[in-house]
Amino acid sequence: MTELSATAIAASGMKAQGVRLRHISENIANADTPGYRRKLVEFQPDRDGTRPTGAITTSRTRHDSAALPQVFDPGHPMAGEDGYYLGSNVDLVVEIADSREASRSYEANLRVFEQSRQMSSALLDLIRR
Repeated sequence: MTELSATAIAASGMKAQGVRLRHISENIANADTPGYRRKLVEFQPDRDGTRPTGAITTSRTRHDSAALPQVFDPGHPMAGEDGYYLGSNVDLVVEIADSREASRSYEANLRVFEQSRQMSSALLDLIRR
């Protein structure tokens, strides 16, 4: 059985939220790209064999299966004979809310990491005395 320290668990949370923030930024950057599907990432518990370690990992990136909206713009180069083309299924309000949540979670993991490091340092100082 592998037992992880609080710093390792917090580091796994920061890494996972970093991946999530990267996908969110890609989604925002491609919000106006025709045919772009929103990227999603899910978190899964990290396991040592069959036992959870307390850390998390990210799943493979998947694309949102929501329907792409039909955008009417007869002058667009991708528009069909009817004047419509497939837009992006990225909702900027959702992406901004997700980015705030991911940022706050990253900061919380960072605080746990720093607090655990300070506690380990204080323990070593006590042992040295």
